Amino acid sequence: MTTALKLDASSRKKEENTKDLAKTGFVPAVVYGPHLKTNKSIKIPANNLNKVFSAAGESTLIDLSLDGKVEGKVLIKEYQRDAIKNNLIHIDLYEVDMTKEIYTNVPLNFIGIAPAVENEGGVLAKSIDEVEIKCLPGDLVNHIDVDLSVLVHLHDVVKIHDLKLPKGLKLTTETDDVVATVTEIKIEEAPVAPAEAEAAAIAAAPVEEKKEEGKK
Repeated sequence: MTTALKLDASSRKKEENTKDLAKTGFVPAVVYGPHLKTNKSIKIPANNLNKVFSAAGESTLIDLSLDGKVEGKVLIKEYQRDAIKNNLIHIDLYEVDMTKEIYTNVPLNFIGIAPAVENEGGVLAKSIDEVEIKCLPGDLVNHIDVDLSVLVHLHDVVKIHDLKLPKGLKLTTETDDVVATVTEIKIEEAPVAPAEAEAAAIAAAPVEEKKEEGKK
C-alpha cells in the first residue's frame, strides 16, 4: 500500500515576498480549484515540498494541510525553478473535486525486455514517455506500465491504443502513435576521399576504358 503524501502549508501574508520566504526556508505557492471561490496564497517548507515533489511528480494526489487543518487533496500543476540552483521557487496546486473526472498526464514505465533486442540485435526506440488520461481522482496512478516483451521481432511496435490502463483510467485520445518499437542498427559508411573515389572508379571501369586511359 502506498504511503499517503502530505504537505503542511501556512497562509501567506501579502507582504511576504519570494526572497523573504526563501531566506526562512519556505516556497510560495497558490492553491486553486473548481470549488474554491478565490485562489489561496500559501507557503510550504522547502524541505517538505522537495520530498513530496520528488515522490509525487505531477500525477499523484497529495493531502494538503493548511494552518493545521485538512484542506483537501491536490495535484501539482505548475512549478518554477531557480535557473542557477534549480531549486523550486514557486508552485501551483490544483485542489480536486473527488466526484468529478480530471485530465492529467501520467508517465509511462517501461518494463520487461524486448526479445527483438536480445535475439535479433535491434535497438529499442521510445517515442513517448507520458500520456494524457481522464479519470476520477481516486483512480489516479503515478505511472502506467508498458510491457516491452511483446516486441518479438524487428519493427514490432507498441501503440498508444495497445496500452493496458489500470481500472478507471481512460485515454483522452486513442491514436496510432507509436510508444515504442525495435529498429535495425544503422551502420554509416565512412566518407570516401576524392583520390580514393577516383582510384575506385578506374579500377571498376571496363578493360577497354582502362587501355585508353593507359595510352593517354
